[in-house]
Amino acid sequence: MHRHAIAAAVLMFVAAPPVIAQVHEPVVQQGTLPASVTAEIDAAFAAYRERTPVPGLAYAVVKDGRIVHQGTWGVQTIGGKRPVTADTRFRIASMSKAFTALAILSLRDAGKLSLDDLAETHVPEMKGWTYPTTDAPRIRVRDLLQHVAGFVTDDPWGDRQQVLSEAEFTRMIAAGVPWSRTGQMQHEYSNFGYALLGRIIKNVSGMSYQAYIRQMILTPLGMMNTGYEIADVPKDRLAVGYRWENDQWVEEPSMRDGTFGAMGGLHTTVNDYAKWVSFLLSAWPPRSGAETGPVRRATVREMAQGLNFVRIMPRPGAPADDKCVHAVAYGMGLRASPDCDLGLTLAHGGGYPGYGSFVVLAPETGTAAFGFASRTYQAPAVPVWQSLWAMARAGAIRPAETPVSDAVAAMHEAARAAYAAGSLAPLDGRLAMNFPLDRSAENWAREFARLKARTGACTAVESLRATGALSASFRWTCEKGALGGQLLLAPTLPPTLQALRFDSPQP
Repeated sequence: MHRHAIAAAVLMFVAAPPVIAQVHEPVVQQGTLPASVTAEIDAAFAAYRERTPVPGLAYAVVKDGRIVHQGTWGVQTIGGKRPVTADTRFRIASMSKAFTALAILSLRDAGKLSLDDLAETHVPEMKGWTYPTTDAPRIRVRDLLQHVAGFVTDDPWGDRQQVLSEAEFTRMIAAGVPWSRTGQMQHEYSNFGYALLGRIIKNVSGMSYQAYIRQMILTPLGMMNTGYEIADVPKDRLAVGYRWENDQWVEEPSMRDGTFGAMGGLHTTVNDYAKWVSFLLSAWPPRSGAETGPVRRATVREMAQGLNFVRIMPRPGAPADDKCVHAVAYGMGLRASPDCDLGLTLAHGGGYPGYGSFVVLAPETGTAAFGFASRTYQAPAVPVWQSLWAMARAGAIRPAETPVSDAVAAMHEAARAAYAAGSLAPLDGRLAMNFPLDRSAENWAREFARLKARTGACTAVESLRATGALSASFRWTCEKGALGGQLLLAPTLPPTLQALRFDSPQP
């Protein structure tokens, strides 16, 4: 439900269908974003529709806990006249995995399992498996979460297992698996692995996977129009899924819910899914105070901890001369990567027969964007990314700066005083034990004199930027130019100065 979507997109682009005849004009709901930004967002999704015609499309931007812009386009059923709305239900495929991951973490928080438990502890049918090598590690719960169990990538096979019954899945597990590789050696995306997590949730919680997700996540968040069984969706609320085949739109089979729902079974709406991403975003920044969500804020943030199998790739849909790249690692149901404009990002796509979806969260900005489409494997990844970049370029969002702690502020002032005095005297009683051993007081006096000869007296602080509660970079305005540097405090109480570094003076 991920990698094959890219190849399918290329093939379907070559044999692109005609643009859907529009029965209703695109519907756009304005929020608080500047008109120039919303116009750019809408243009990005319009370009996506031109490249990849889809019967129906819905998208939204969420900021600070609410939808600030959204748009819908197309019809729920080809040949019908009912337009897609923010309450139309789409299957979101592998974007369901984040729900499964959080459910596992909630059971860990409750003391009912450990991420380092062998998976076979909770799925006894795995105990008889023959591993690929005699030194292969047995699969842990965390290996399933981060796709490092050694299973083969199973797109698109996994998509068609959605309907598998519990009894059929039990027989499949007991029969064992062929191996793609020894586990814990490389990330390899596995829908089967997330189906096993669904079985763990069922066995540990004592209720069905779907019932646990509803009780633990959906109901507390008020996601009453989200679920797993497609047959339960009112016909007038469902975006029917299609593929383009033999020069015509073909309705995909509407697969009922089954034991593979944990890897990609959710259907939801724009309005409901916005509640989910708002909840995830609310875990940032770390802070004191009451916990109000279904799980602890720290548990949500744990989902962003990518395993160290990192892939370097260009930013999707960025200009050809873009200098920023993504270093992507799989966390728990989400892919984590730093972005030059957005800070930390958490992203995931969904590909399914009849549907494509994509979400990006930029939690350090309190913002997310997502989109749903009713065409096989056509996730609107590019316009989702472009929506957030458009906001960042316009200054509508920016990663929150780390606040300067009292300890850093006080040490910075002492460092300025030391520079002005030409000696370490103003830092007496503030130095970590390593500081005078690493560089003598006499040598520091010579260094201050050398810097002053080039820059003169430094009269003002141009910037002081915290890089943590015990570290910062600074830049001073001086008589002959600017002087920058960094200070680093030691892990002592009270904090003391372990390092003071100056950059080359700039004229």
